Amino acid sequence: MKPPPPSARTAVRRKPQRGHYDAATIAAIIDASFICQIAFHDGDSVHCLPTACWRVGDALYIHGANNSRLTNTLLTTECAVCLAHVDGLVLARSAFHHSMNFRSVVIYGRFAAVDAETEKQAALTAFVEHVSPGRSARVRPANSGELAGTRVLRISLAEAAAKIRNWGVEDDADDLGQPVWAGVIPIVATAGTVQPDQNDSPWPAPAVPGFLQKQ
Repeated sequence: MKPPPPSARTAVRRKPQRGHYDAATIAAIIDASFICQIAFHDGDSVHCLPTACWRVGDALYIHGANNSRLTNTLLTTECAVCLAHVDGLVLARSAFHHSMNFRSVVIYGRFAAVDAETEKQAALTAFVEHVSPGRSARVRPANSGELAGTRVLRISLAEAAAKIRNWGVEDDADDLGQPVWAGVIPIVATAGTVQPDQNDSPWPAPAVPGFLQKQ
């Protein structure tokens, strides 16, 4: 049995059977993401900005410069964070029933600052590991000046919801005789061939995150 939504605003209303509220499903979708979109209100307007993200435990993390409008505003107002993956194009026999297979997460709440230097360093190390597992042990860690100039924020996943579609065509019975191909075109994220820096030494190629397929 699925757990209930954690709040009224996280409840999936359009096709609620696609909603998921368990921590494991939400974490898996976040962990397959590099970018999130954050919607917030600032002054006389609303904004939705993309930024890099990663997860540690039950929180989503982002980072930015100390003078960033995004990071400064998120500490003073609530926001909505969205992450999404398109996994396939669902081509039906009717135009109306075309769809997409997807995984998405929406998080509501307010970001909090990670100010302690040791915690900030640990969070940024986790970010490097998310991008390339094992790399944090090889590269120079951020120094005190770099840490001081970087703001790290986190938002709890306590108020989050996932929505998933992962099946085939749902045609009407009357359309099954249409003389057209129907089915799913899968879409898979892949890592291409690495491109070494011109000053690179002959060190081993970096690791690719497990959720990316290699070409």
